[in-house]
This record gives sequence, structure tokens and C-alpha cells, in this order.
Amino acid sequence: MRILILNSGSSSLKFRLVEYLSSAAGGDIDPTTMLQGVVTGIGKEAFLKITASRRTPSTSTRQDILNHGQAVTWVWESLQDLIARDGETLGGPGIAIDAVGVRVVHGGHRFTKSVLIDETVLGQIEELSPLAPLHNPPCLAGIYQIRALLGPDIPIVAVFDTSFHRTLPEHARAYAIPQEWATRHGIERFGFHGIAHASLAHSYARYSGRSLEETRLITFQLGQGCSVTAINNGAVVETSMGFTPLEGLVMGTRCGDIDPAIIGYIAEHEQLSLEEIDHQLNTQSGLLGLSGQTSDMRQLLKAVREQQDPRAILAIEVFCHRARKYLGAYLAILGGADAVVFGGGIGERAPDIRSRICQGMDWCGLSLDDPRNIEASDVQPGEVIPIHSKGSAIELLVAGTDEESWIAWETFLCLRTAA
Repeated sequence: MRILILNSGSSSLKFRLVEYLSSAAGGDIDPTTMLQGVVTGIGKEAFLKITASRRTPSTSTRQDILNHGQAVTWVWESLQDLIARDGETLGGPGIAIDAVGVRVVHGGHRFTKSVLIDETVLGQIEELSPLAPLHNPPCLAGIYQIRALLGPDIPIVAVFDTSFHRTLPEHARAYAIPQEWATRHGIERFGFHGIAHASLAHSYARYSGRSLEETRLITFQLGQGCSVTAINNGAVVETSMGFTPLEGLVMGTRCGDIDPAIIGYIAEHEQLSLEEIDHQLNTQSGLLGLSGQTSDMRQLLKAVREQQDPRAILAIEVFCHRARKYLGAYLAILGGADAVVFGGGIGERAPDIRSRICQGMDWCGLSLDDPRNIEASDVQPGEVIPIHSKGSAIELLVAGTDEESWIAWETFLCLRTAA
């Protein structure tokens, strides 16, 4: 079975074409990758990179791409060109695609597992878009476009970020608000980045040779969006994001935890509507709001290193303080941990940030090995690199987040179950 994976970010589109043998079963989630790539900079001049086999060199192009629908078309046409040119290398000309798997950020109450997409499912995902405004709409644009390109006979499976957190206990799901509101409007903590956290957890299980059912893990997904999850015996028991992806850690442009009274205060004193404030908290806050410069952690670290920029210093300190606060809280919830796993663009490639988050945690037996930490800056998807010191009671690891393999596995299982 050949599956095309589409993983939409707010301004990016990752894709991968994979193949599962009919005998695939058990816990081996890794398919054979035929080609993969990414579109970045959607909404302006975008960059497309495709990497196929070792015998086929990577290709890259640029053009103006306004939305994710256009990005999907660009990817599809580029894949057709590549297959026509290097079909034998990729397994024969005219490679057939049997299914498509897509990441959907918010599944709400309705979707606790991956599902085949039909008109009803699409309508329900549309209804959830206001709760994930940076992600559900781009994902939907990609789904509509790939349906138009492939036709109605190719099944498309939605894999939800919220599904992995379905084991959250009620006391972790509930907000302390009037329960009439919660019941009437379906307000509870859902959690997000579930595909990424599932990937990190299963990478650790494979690396350690231990079943998730016998481990206590804390997984950090740190990138433009950031979240942390506590996993006990294979089940999520806490996670930092909530009703929407706005709650929790400081992120690239999202504020994370905030006193809700601030919203009314700003509305009154800045003469802003609730919609305008929501937009500002999602797109102009976080590292960008604190620094006044950028949401890119690499640029902030450079500004600190070269200029000792005070606002960049503050942004990094707030980011790491919030993450360390959650780390301590989740160690308390789990009663300790077997391992802490870092993933995502920042988690994988910023040793200084990992060091700052783990600073002063010796009291709980968590000890970082500085040389190993510095060396672990080029981890590959699915790879796991230890960075803890020899005497650390808790393992510290960097893992290459591999959302696409997890989406492929969920798609494969969904279709096999439906057959």
C-alpha cells in the first residue's frame, strides 16, 4: 500500500510518499520512504524541496504560493514530474497512490481516533476551525485540493493531534468554570501535538527496548508551537495545551498560559474586540511579543550571543522558565520519570535551550551531560540520542520527531480495519 502523507503547518506543508507491505503488522510503524519533502514560506515566496532515493538528487524550487491548496497542487505536479523523470529509481513509472493520510490538529469530542474522510467528517472539521485557527483551515484547504487532484476513489484518512490525549483523566480535562458552560459548549482540555508526542514516546520505547506500558515519560515538543506531555504506563495523564493550542508553554507567536482577566482589561483599555485580542495572542505574542523582533529561536540566540540584546534575553528566559516549571510539575504528577525526551525544531537543535530548561534539576536526579548535549544537534527523524550524565537517575534524550511515519501508520491501520 502506497500512502501520500500531508502534514500542514500554519505556513508549511511537509509531505512523504511511503509504502507498506501487505504483511506489515505488529508494532513496526516504519514504512519504506519513497520520497519526501517540504514547502516552507506559504503565503509569500515559498520554497519546495523534494528528497527521493540516494540515486536521485534532491530538487528544490521557489515560487509565490498564497495558500495550502496551491502548495498541494505544486507538490503534486512536482511529484509527477519527478516520477516521469526518475520512475525506475522510484519503483516504476506512473507510481500509483493507494491512499492519503493527513494531519488534523483539532478533533474535538467527535474524533478520538483516525477516520476515513467523507462530507460529514469534513463538515465537522470545519466546525472546529475556530478552535485551531492557525492549523485546521490550512489542513482543510489541502484536503479539498488533494481530493480534486486524485478524484473520489482514493481514500483520505484524517489523523488527529487530539486523539493521543484521549486518555486524559477527568480531573486533568476539566476547567474550574461553571459546569453548565462546560456541558453546553463542550469546553474541556483536549491537548494537541498528539502525533508528535506519540512519535517521541514510541521512539523512546524502541530505543530503550521497554514497553510504554511500563514507563513514565515526559515528552517536550518544542518548535514554533510548544507543548509538554506526561505519559504514565502508555497513557497521557497531563499535557500543557488545552481547549485550544493557545494554552501552556511560551511559543513562537502564541502566549501560552495567561491570566484570563488580562483579556477583558486589554479589551477595555486598548479598545480591541475579543477577535482582535485572540488574533494578537495567537500571532503576535510568545517569543515574538517578548522580543519585539522574531519568533525564531535561532535568531534570538544569535541576538543574545552577538549583541546581548535585553529583550531577546528576556524572551529566552521566560521560555525556559515556563518549560522548567512544567517539567517540575509533571515530575510531581508522575512521581518521578524514567526519561525526559526533547523533540521539535528547538528541542532537537538548540542545546543551549535544553541546558537552560534542565538547569538546577539535580534535586530530582536529573543531570545533563554538557558535551553530549552540545553534540546532539543533528538528530534524524526517529533517531534517539542520550544526553544525560552517567549518574543521572532520569534519562535525558533528544529524539527526531517523525510525525509523518506516525500519520502513515495510523492511516494504514484505519484502512486495514475498514477493509
